[in-house]
Amino acid sequence: MTTGATAADARGEAGTSGVAGAADDEAPQLLTDDEERGFRDRWQDIQIRFVDDPREAVHEADALVADVMQTLAATFSQHKKDLEAQWSQGEQIDTEELRGALRRYRSFFNRLLST
Repeated sequence: MTTGATAADARGEAGTSGVAGAADDEAPQLLTDDEERGFRDRWQDIQIRFVDDPREAVHEADALVADVMQTLAATFSQHKKDLEAQWSQGEQIDTEELRGALRRYRSFFNRLLST
């Protein structure tokens, strides 16, 4: 690995080796297909009901957004616990495993900031 690649890794950028990009593929799906479908169905229903009861539709939209946020928070919380479990199992972990853990944290961090 070159000094340039190391600096790119430290800044959170993917290097040319492709290894840093591999960690990005490990990010969990934010919502299951069923959850996403359910949220989208609820959104469609809310939009349809707006014609008859705009105030109630906005109230339901607020509740839907709160539900989505709660689900995403639970997903992110579980992913953080999973990341921590990968490296905090004692002092016997080697530098390469720690490097992999840091890359997974970088991927998770970038995903948090882009959400």
